[in-house]
Amino acid sequence: MSRLHADSITKSFNEQKVLGDVCLICDTGSVTGLLGRNGTGKSTLMKIISGTVKGDSQFIRVDDKVMISQPDRRGNLSYLPQHSFLPREVKVKNLIPLFCLPESAVQLSGLSLIQPFLHETVRSLSGGEKRLVEVLLILYGDSKFILLDEPFSGLSPKTTEVIKGLIREQSRQKGIIISDHRFRDVLDEQDFDQPFFAAGKAPDRFVKERLNQR
Repeated sequence: MSRLHADSITKSFNEQKVLGDVCLICDTGSVTGLLGRNGTGKSTLMKIISGTVKGDSQFIRVDDKVMISQPDRRGNLSYLPQHSFLPREVKVKNLIPLFCLPESAVQLSGLSLIQPFLHETVRSLSGGEKRLVEVLLILYGDSKFILLDEPFSGLSPKTTEVIKGLIREQSRQKGIIISDHRFRDVLDEQDFDQPFFAAGKAPDRFVKERLNQR
């Protein structure tokens, strides 16, 4: 088992504190739900852990290795941002080996979800199709821990259910942290092993009741 340990994370923008001394732990074999309304610092926390934003203070470690630079995160952490990040002129089939090890590349290429898009360029995909491809590339990529920021945005309810199943399947070997501000609509209690509330506060009674049931 591997462990992601993010501790002492603080971040302020223009003297407004967004994150105050946050600690988050995730083990491989588990799914952590990062819950909270818009503006509670979920995306900022993920960006700091992934190394795309620097915290005012931060300590991030995977097992015994402290994450200082982006090369440290290679093979340890992968991050799905909210914005599109794939090169527009590349075909989907050519992106898969860039993200995945050979065995995972074969598994991903064989999924019925992605097969209709294998010979398409990213430019030709709709917004929802592009998001689906991005989620799958990160989910099947070569990292111990996966950070998924709003992975269900733009996906149909049917596709969302399939992706939830794939997240659970991949979590057998990986640790997955998932955030979606529509958590009422897309995340059930059984979808994650532990909830984590951005800014240390449960967003409403719905989430509090679920936590009390554990």
